[in-house]
Amino acid sequence: MGNSSETVSFVLAAYGNVGALKYMYFSIILFWYVSICVANTVLIVVIHVDRRLHEPMYILLSNLCVNEINGSTSMYPLLLSQMFSDSHEVTLPWCFLQMCCMYTTASAEFCSLAAMAYDRYISICHPLRYNITMNTERVFMLILLVWVYSFLIFIFSFSFIFSLKFCGNVVNNVYCDHKLIIRLSCSVSIHSFISDIFFLLLSIFIPFSLISVSYMKILAVCRKTSTENKQKAVTTCTPQIVSVSNLFVGCIFHAIDSIRIILSIYLLICQPMLTPFMYGFNLPKIRQSCTMLVFKRKSISLFGKRLKSISLDPVLFCPPTSSSST
Repeated sequence: MGNSSETVSFVLAAYGNVGALKYMYFSIILFWYVSICVANTVLIVVIHVDRRLHEPMYILLSNLCVNEINGSTSMYPLLLSQMFSDSHEVTLPWCFLQMCCMYTTASAEFCSLAAMAYDRYISICHPLRYNITMNTERVFMLILLVWVYSFLIFIFSFSFIFSLKFCGNVVNNVYCDHKLIIRLSCSVSIHSFISDIFFLLLSIFIPFSLISVSYMKILAVCRKTSTENKQKAVTTCTPQIVSVSNLFVGCIFHAIDSIRIILSIYLLICQPMLTPFMYGFNLPKIRQSCTMLVFKRKSISLFGKRLKSISLDPVLFCPPTSSSST
């Protein structure tokens, strides 16, 4: 392709020709995507319905689940649509939109975990100030800040891609990878290197530093407390530590070119399902709320059926017969 005016779409060459297997791949991808949406939505609904869970930690967890759905939606619909495509083409606007959603989601993931780590730090290290520092209004402001900050990082890091002139249109991946797209430009400037450093610094290094400092202070406090308090701290902090560790494994896979095609979407496969199950099965309050919600609905359903059967029983509504007086 000569210039950007001629390049109206990119070809995702990593799909290849899967033949009849596309139906199996489509079913597996669709099942996994629906499972991710259902699992995260259930957790969001449980937190919304149960007023006992209207606490900063669970509100932040709900925001993390929304982010998992957003990240999955930026990837899986494209994968599903490409299963039945012969050309595997993606128009420039859709490609740029996917990059925006994916990298904003990645940044929001780390920032959300940093906010949750700060919440645990205040709760464990400064419990008397917790209700003042982490009130509901400040939590929602923190969530808004996470999303605005993540979006601005993407704009400042990769907005220069929108004005590039491309001399090719074949992307050797299953999604619009910004590094591969930059390589297709007619002139690769130093902006590419600077943008990567800028994005990594603001979206990964700074949040990870805040997470590390929070947990080091939590660890220092827990060493001086009772065994029961240590157990509570481990129970609430373990899911976040696992999430952060999994994110770093995914980032390593994404950075290695030799395995990039296979494992570059590792984060969008494991992380969205890891979050609801780690928090859902490890946090006692959420586990209890899920149990109560299920059994409450069952009891209401059984009670409704019982009332219906009683109301339809003609014996109960027959007027009493009176004997005639002689």
